[in-house]
Amino acid sequence: MTFVHESGHIICGCACGGSLQAADLYPWHLPYSLFAPDPHPLVTLWGGPILGVLIPVMAAAFIRNDWAWFVANFCLLANGLYLATAWFTGDRYLDTAKLLEHGAHPIWIAGYCAATIGFGYAGFRRHCLRILSQPQQPPLNP
Repeated sequence: MTFVHESGHIICGCACGGSLQAADLYPWHLPYSLFAPDPHPLVTLWGGPILGVLIPVMAAAFIRNDWAWFVANFCLLANGLYLATAWFTGDRYLDTAKLLEHGAHPIWIAGYCAATIGFGYAGFRRHCLRILSQPQQPPLNP
């Protein structure tokens, strides 16, 4: 989830003419990307949460199996919860504070959080139950 989210920032930042100064996408690190200059910071900032859900959902629609939808719904839920939690903490280095700082209207952020958390939770719960309730295959006798 964090890899796709941060890749969204990088893709959108580079597409809008930003100059990537540093990035960290390593597992078990807090991912980040720094652009200087960033001529369209709102596009760069929204790119993470938007591509962070669109790419997994499109992949799940293409793959068409429960595990792909499990991951896609997790990404929906996690991206929405990330923006919502960052809003409440007010940490100036997280995406929500930066979105607000660069002029994003709180209604758009709240709408994004409500949609992704709502659909993500419902789908994630449904696929958790579906995957975890699948009958176990009996061991093969040699």
